[in-house]
Amino acid sequence: MFRAAHAHPERPSEPIDHHDLVLQPRDVTFDWSTTPLHWLPGEPFATHTFDVLHLMLPELERWFVRTFEQALPLITDDRLREDVRGFIGQEAMHAEAHQEVLEHLLAKGLDPAPYTRQSEWIFRRVLGDRPELTPAATHAHLLQRLALIAAFEHFTAYMGHWILSNGHLDRAGADPAMLDLFRWHGAEEVEHRSVAFDLLVHLDPRYRRRVTGMLVTAPVLTRLWIRGVRFLMSADPELDDRVEVRFRDYLAAARKDLLPPPVSFARSVLRYFRPGYHPTQEGSTQQAVAYLATSPAARAAAQ
Repeated sequence: MFRAAHAHPERPSEPIDHHDLVLQPRDVTFDWSTTPLHWLPGEPFATHTFDVLHLMLPELERWFVRTFEQALPLITDDRLREDVRGFIGQEAMHAEAHQEVLEHLLAKGLDPAPYTRQSEWIFRRVLGDRPELTPAATHAHLLQRLALIAAFEHFTAYMGHWILSNGHLDRAGADPAMLDLFRWHGAEEVEHRSVAFDLLVHLDPRYRRRVTGMLVTAPVLTRLWIRGVRFLMSADPELDDRVEVRFRDYLAAARKDLLPPPVSFARSVLRYFRPGYHPTQEGSTQQAVAYLATSPAARAAAQ
């Protein structure tokens, strides 16, 4: 099994300009054969709060890929076009990696299908293609989806920076393979954190467009996440079916630094509303690149 590199990796001696990065997908693999269902020992709530990502991300990121592929012909900036292609490759790999964890959950006796079917309906039907629309309405629908994706990517950049900076998960005994998956994914989210935002601004620079995207995304994502935690806790074969999910459980896990603090999370949302905001203000490119240089899965993929 891959063992996770420790958080706070040493940063490269030479500063890295975020805009000099060439985004490349990494064909990572993970061995889940010895990963327990509660990969954070004694912390089923914190474990399943993370595990909601496995439920949402395969369909969510495939939706990202489909939407960006539709936007590619509209891009007139060569560098942005290459960044979008790199983003598409990385997100496709993220979807596959989290899909494999769903199979691991099923093997452990937790069937994710009732929730993943809802994800499929949302990202294929509700937010998918609308062939009945006129060309003008189709373009507007594309811009609306890009605004949602830019907002989603703000959250993933925040989460990526948080998990790369967090050493408490190591000390809590987190499963090395699962921790490496989340840190590899988080590092790539920090790598490409500005692509969705830059694409949206390239096609529609209006402040109102991106703000509307966040006003829709933040409450919907929060609701989906809460439903996901409740589903996983109730479907967990190692827990009592009557287990209750409470906000104070989240606060308790956050006080142990096993989950992001709610105040910090809320502040990250507010940053997005600043007129001069840009995603390069979120996270550290050097930190992300440093982790990818030590990640067992990323290093194995490079060989």
